[in-house]
Formats: sequence, structure tokens, C-alpha cells
Amino acid sequence: MAVWQGKKYKLDRSENFEDYMYALGVGYFTRKIGNVTYPTVELVKNDNGTFTLNTTSTFKDTTITFTPGKEFDETTVDGREVKSVCTFDGDNRLIHEQKGEKPTTIVREFKEDEMVATMTIKDIICTRWYKVVPE
Repeated sequence: MAVWQGKKYKLDRSENFEDYMYALGVGYFTRKIGNVTYPTVELVKNDNGTFTLNTTSTFKDTTITFTPGKEFDETTVDGREVKSVCTFDGDNRLIHEQKGEKPTTIVREFKEDEMVATMTIKDIICTRWYKVVPE
């Protein structure tokens, strides 16, 4: 069983998130809110073979449902319309590619007690560390 199953992960800290959002074209006000928001992430495997990635926060909630390797339409938390593909590298590494005017890649590495998200746009790399939410 994958280490992420049955767990939720809450943001603990970020590095370079402001620069990442700026490179995406996120406006000043939204960047400021984004920097003080601590979302919770949950990845769920559905009975039909799809997966759902839920992100909840006091600012905005997002949900994407995907079939690994299959392109889907996504509206990002900052409002961009992109074509996305999510694939797994092993059981605990999710690679999320967003294709559009400003292509980005988000690699989520799930561990027993944390999830590390590495987000890349051009030469800007942002890392966000999430801790498991106690049940």
C-alpha cells in the first residue's frame, strides 16, 4: 500500500513560493494571501481506477480527478486554464505537468510523515513541505 493512502498533509513551510507565484503571473494581492495560507492536501484512489487530489484551505479549495497518464482540463488555484497530465513514478511520487501559456511541473513525494512538493516554472524552483495531519 502506498504511504499516502488514508492520510492528509498540511503545509508546514515553503521556500521560494513568492517567486514561483510571480513567475506564474499571480497578482500582488493573491500572492500575499497565498503566502499566509496553509492548505491541506489529500490524495485518494477511487474504485474506478482514477485518483482525486483535494486541496483545501481558508482561501480556496480545489479538486482534480485524473487517470494516470491521461490528459485532462484543469483550472488552477490561481485561475489558469491548463491541460494537465499526472503520472506516478513508483507508488509514492506523483508528477503533475500543467501545459499552457506558462508550463509548470509539480512533483509530490509522499513519505510516512511528510509530503514534499517541488514546483518548477522555467528556472524558478519552489519547495513546499507538508506534515501528516494526526487523525
